[in-house]
Amino acid sequence: MAAAARVLLLLSGRPESVSFAQSVCGLLGAGPELGPWPTHCGLQRGQLLLSARPFPGAWARLPLQRPPFCPFAALNQQPSPPGTELPTNRGVDLGVAIVLQSSDQTVLLTRRTRTLRVSPNLWVPPGGHVELDEELLDGGLRELWEETGLQLPQGQFSWVPLGLWESAYPPRLSWGLPRYHHVVLYLLVVSQESQQQLQARIQPNPSEVSAFMWLGPEVAAAIAATEDGTDTPRHLSHDLPPSVLAVELEHNGGARPLALPLSTLLQTTPTTTEGEERVSTGTKFALRLWLQHLSSVTPRPCASGAHMDPGPAKEEQNVGPLTPNQGSGKPSA
Repeated sequence: MAAAARVLLLLSGRPESVSFAQSVCGLLGAGPELGPWPTHCGLQRGQLLLSARPFPGAWARLPLQRPPFCPFAALNQQPSPPGTELPTNRGVDLGVAIVLQSSDQTVLLTRRTRTLRVSPNLWVPPGGHVELDEELLDGGLRELWEETGLQLPQGQFSWVPLGLWESAYPPRLSWGLPRYHHVVLYLLVVSQESQQQLQARIQPNPSEVSAFMWLGPEVAAAIAATEDGTDTPRHLSHDLPPSVLAVELEHNGGARPLALPLSTLLQTTPTTTEGEERVSTGTKFALRLWLQHLSSVTPRPCASGAHMDPGPAKEEQNVGPLTPNQGSGKPSA
């Protein structure tokens, strides 16, 4: 894979690269509050350009978020102990993740294998690095194909950017100093095919994916409500199922159904480094954005009639309606 595209910030009228050790959210004016913060975005020669203010060529204003325990935010607020300096010759990498929605309003998550060096055993949307000079959507669809074997027919899906996530790994300083620093762009891709049609074509890559599942709005809202780093958990409906049906890959190349306890998906980031199965913090952020978008397009109450609050929409997205993608790799206007 080619070197990852870099993230640039428009801070004083011209694009500036971001050092690996710098907090992207902090440079864009993030305060001590949880966010998210409205951020204007543009793509320039394969690099993502971000600014707290509008600028010529910006194609979207998106919410930018980081976890409350972001190690880069913590390191920027306190001097580093001797011998713990972070790299100075690296920048911030660009990643893209595809939140794939079926026509019956479920979204696909995959579980990363235990053998991966970064974020093992986590439930996430398909995604990865954006290659140099690669359009954002094209990079996301490539990662979707590489991880799940899914190729979406041209003209049978639409898409819209959801938000940006500042990601670190390890995710907490208590795990050790961060070795990876990304800004991840979450793209919502809405297929005209049903969950059943899409699932029939899924062929997961066993070197990256150990299981996959589809989430409906009610369960997604429960997962999104378990915000890592917050002291006041949201109220969860008593009507939620005790488990969620997933598909797990077997060592012989086959697959089997898996009843995954809902409690596993509600886990938060542990303070010590463990391969504990859970949904990543960035994925919870993406699920909240998906639910906000879904409710703005087609309001859909829970079957019980109870309302599940995915969290306040602190920043309205300044993007247009979903339109069929024509393969340009550029977001809809």
